[in-house]
Amino acid sequence: MAALARIGGRHLKSVGLINSSASCFFTQRRGVASKLFVGGLSFCTTEQGLSEAFSKCGQVVEAQIVMDRVSDRSKGFGFVTFASVDEAQKALMEFNGQQFNGRVIFVDYAKAKQSFGGGRYPIARGPPDPVEVAATTTETWKNDD
Repeated sequence: MAALARIGGRHLKSVGLINSSASCFFTQRRGVASKLFVGGLSFCTTEQGLSEAFSKCGQVVEAQIVMDRVSDRSKGFGFVTFASVDEAQKALMEFNGQQFNGRVIFVDYAKAKQSFGGGRYPIARGPPDPVEVAATTTETWKNDD
């Protein structure tokens, strides 16, 4: 995968589509540098409303509100991806700590998603080994009747 990224980056650089290094291009392409975390959203905020509000600062590629799977309601935070890093920085400065839909929102750069165990589920290994209990002696009392 990394080899493909290097080859693709070289090709785009030779064609003249990008001027920076391939690693910078693919970081931006993945949306890490231009993706913002938006916390403290109202539960009635929609993705379209979020996109329209943030489009004042630049071209919004994607606006996503994280939903709870069980209740199908907003969890109160989301992500906005911009076309460039400069637009994302402008939105960060303009919206962080401001009111949006009646609530104060917090905006920060999104962190890269961490994969635990390479994206696989943990391996089921069965029940734990039994713990040995120290042998206790039970005395039998004889009745001398």
